Amino acid sequence: MDKQALLERVREDNVKFISLQFTDVTGAVKSVDFPVHRLQGALEDGVWFDGSSVEGFARIQESDMRLVLDPSTYAVLPWSPADFRRARVFCDIYQPDGEPFPGDPRGTLKRMLSKIRERGWTYNVGPEPEFFLFRRNGPDSIHPVPHDVGGYFDFSASDEAVRVRTELMSALESMGLEVEMGHHEVALGQHEIDFRFADALQAADNILTLKYTVKAIAAQHGLVASFMPKPIFGINGSGMHCHQSLFDRQGNNLFFDDRDEFHLSKTAYGFIAGQLKHARALAAVVAPTVNSYKRLVPGYEAPVYIGWAQINRSALIRIPRYTPGRDKSMRAELRFPDPSANPYLALTVMLAAALDGIDGQAVCPTPLNNINVYHLTLEERRAMNIDELPGSLAEALRELEKDTLLQQALGATTYEAFVRAKWSEVEEYRMRVMDWELERYLEVA
Repeated sequence: MDKQALLERVREDNVKFISLQFTDVTGAVKSVDFPVHRLQGALEDGVWFDGSSVEGFARIQESDMRLVLDPSTYAVLPWSPADFRRARVFCDIYQPDGEPFPGDPRGTLKRMLSKIRERGWTYNVGPEPEFFLFRRNGPDSIHPVPHDVGGYFDFSASDEAVRVRTELMSALESMGLEVEMGHHEVALGQHEIDFRFADALQAADNILTLKYTVKAIAAQHGLVASFMPKPIFGINGSGMHCHQSLFDRQGNNLFFDDRDEFHLSKTAYGFIAGQLKHARALAAVVAPTVNSYKRLVPGYEAPVYIGWAQINRSALIRIPRYTPGRDKSMRAELRFPDPSANPYLALTVMLAAALDGIDGQAVCPTPLNNINVYHLTLEERRAMNIDELPGSLAEALRELEKDTLLQQALGATTYEAFVRAKWSEVEEYRMRVMDWELERYLEVA
């Protein structure tokens, strides 16, 4: 959609306000809103804003930033009232000198994607974000109370959760996402809505769209939607498995090779090897909160050990079973990202790690087929050279600090802002007194 087409579409949709959206370095969505009569000027000149208060953006003495609209990302917000209909447009961020702002997460991903565009490749990603729907437990606090009592793939004709999920899927379809299916997940109150794979930039935009759409519509039902990785102790957390593939300009899947035992090409093996090689540092970006590491523990289906397999869901990377005649469906499912990640930064480092494996001809380890890694002892895992993910955000950040390749992929500005924000989170968490500590120590210490 070009600028003129966008103006015509806005008139047809009777939109009254435009929300210009972008994210800070942690993935929080920011928005600048204005009346629709300002849209033409915004398309021509961009919109200036103060970036000094945005996490990871400019310092106070260099705060001026310019939003440049991406017309292809236009979508009406279906929950906005008809009299005040709003639409959103994602933006890229520029500096006063006209150069792209190096700390813009969306721009960071675009720079990484330009490297494979030169090769004639497209990086496709199909994310599977999971989330919980909770009722409030009192007017001022949440203290999670699951919205339903369903289990994995459960169906109930009168289940209120089904009605909410159906409304969510309808809203997402209206915003341009190709929803493939929605279903109840394993835990009480847990859901998943899957949408069709897309090139990485659109996939990242889609993840953000899904997250705030789910939150907005849940709120209309008096519910709280949470993409927190582990909101409730003792039950499964929420992940965001990412199905990945590379395609060439002719639409061929570069992962497929019919001559191979697992139907995987040399490119696919390099891709897998690269992500396994950098997995411990990747964790800091794809599982970026202190809470993420309460999901990444053995026993709740989340992957912990670094390896790959066909079918085996205990592996970090899973290759879904090949169906004859479906060459284009060959893909690698990375299973340890979670939905708290900034999707632009997560996909940036995932691709950087994969390209390092491809270009460096990294050797792919033996697949962990027919092995439940959770059942292996520490000695058995060591004998098989199976490493494990970091056990905390602090440990993951230390791994990232040693990984110059991922740092270069993020760029100095984004990397420094991200690490600063995350170490601040670690320190705040470290100093906070938790309920568990009171229960454990208050009377016995």
